[in-house]
Amino acid sequence: MSTAPVTLMVSRRAARGRYQELLAWLHEGEQLATDFPGYLGSGILAPPADGDAFQIIFRFTNEQTLHAWEFSASRRAWLQRGDGLFERPTEHRASGIEGWFTSGLVRPPRWKQAIAIWLAFFPVSLLFNLVFGPWLSALPLLPRILLSTAALTPLMVYCFIPLSTRLLANWLNAAPRAGKATRQLHSR
Repeated sequence: MSTAPVTLMVSRRAARGRYQELLAWLHEGEQLATDFPGYLGSGILAPPADGDAFQIIFRFTNEQTLHAWEFSASRRAWLQRGDGLFERPTEHRASGIEGWFTSGLVRPPRWKQAIAIWLAFFPVSLLFNLVFGPWLSALPLLPRILLSTAALTPLMVYCFIPLSTRLLANWLNAAPRAGKATRQLHSR
């Protein structure tokens, strides 16, 4: 099983006339997830002006913690309370770098992903080299690169790339000439 953070994205299309009830039910599900070990955050993407499909995103520390939440009695009871509020749910799981850039079932273009990563990496790398460069410069190239990448990779993966994608979410997920979804993110 995976040890990387895992994102579960579910699409729920509101049943006719049940839009507000579905939204309240989705918020209830978000609140329910906050009590589970491994919960990292969640969000609801409202449908565009001409649509009725909500996207709800749940993020957990790994596949095991997501599995425990998915198959819990409290989640089953919540799903039963939602009967009749939605039609045709779809689910998608993402882990690793895919999870940073997938919003609902759509991924931004690679060039936008590259810019978001670069905007996170450049200032952190610059600061790292300003602070630790004098000590590392005495080392040969291989150990210098080994130490710097060993220090920067976890910082980038767990802190700065997720921060960059959160701050750039509207730009990353903007559809050309289409209505924009609103994002509400909640995390522990």
